[in-house]
Amino acid sequence: MAAQRVALTRYAWLSIATAVLTIALKTWAYLLTGSVGLLSDAVESLVNLAGAVLALVMLGYAARPADEKHPYGHSKAEYFSSAFEGLLIIFAACAIIIAATLRLFHPKPLEQMDIGLVVSLIAALLNFATARILLRAGRQYESITLEADGQHLMTDVWTSAGVVLGLVCAWLTGWLWLDAVIAILVGLNIIRIGWGFLRRSFDGLMDAVLPAEEVELIEKIMATYQERGIAFHALRTRRAASKRFVSVHMLVPGEWTVHHAHCLAEEFENRVRAQLKNTSLITHLESLEDSRSFHHD
Repeated sequence: MAAQRVALTRYAWLSIATAVLTIALKTWAYLLTGSVGLLSDAVESLVNLAGAVLALVMLGYAARPADEKHPYGHSKAEYFSSAFEGLLIIFAACAIIIAATLRLFHPKPLEQMDIGLVVSLIAALLNFATARILLRAGRQYESITLEADGQHLMTDVWTSAGVVLGLVCAWLTGWLWLDAVIAILVGLNIIRIGWGFLRRSFDGLMDAVLPAEEVELIEKIMATYQERGIAFHALRTRRAASKRFVSVHMLVPGEWTVHHAHCLAEEFENRVRAQLKNTSLITHLESLEDSRSFHHD
């Protein structure tokens, strides 16, 4: 756990460093060109920085071991980071749309576009490299915080690409209104991304079930025991960031010894854990012959 905490913290610091550097580059590009599209890109990088700082704090807290007050651990703290980043994204998007709408009615000429676009592209490449690293780490450690941070950075990359493409068109055609329209479209897309983060965090905090494919995998393992005359019911699942929690009732012949039934339950639990890492599984044993067993939740 300690090694994982150190690794996750290292990735969070990488995200912070990238955000600081891209903010500087994108702000420079905005000051050179006066483009509200590039300004919107710089504002999104500010959100990246705020999200990365919170991610650093929450990852450290989520990695704490279970204690007397938190017997299931602290992994849900990651959802607070993801939700906060979603709120920041939506707030930044609204600010972008307001600024772009004002610029739409009061367009300004674009200056030093060649240097400004090159600087913006360099920032986008930095974000792309960092996003790939964070997404890979998020999948490896099953961290919703790193994954959200990586997805946000990747969205920033596509945002930068759209802004640059639109600015090139505005520069070549002289249609200055394109700059503001692109910024508005960027803002609307950022709101969509932020809402996705909020919804996913809400599901995690409300103990939503595991993904359908993971539940199906558990049911397939259960089916192999049902062929042997064992029954199951009351399957419940939930997820807290990288940790999975599963409980199920296993019905075995009443004449079995406690030792025999327990060994079978252990075998079943080990098979599930082998397929779904970082899973806490509770199996409640009941008698097949007792009709009440099938009605308990």
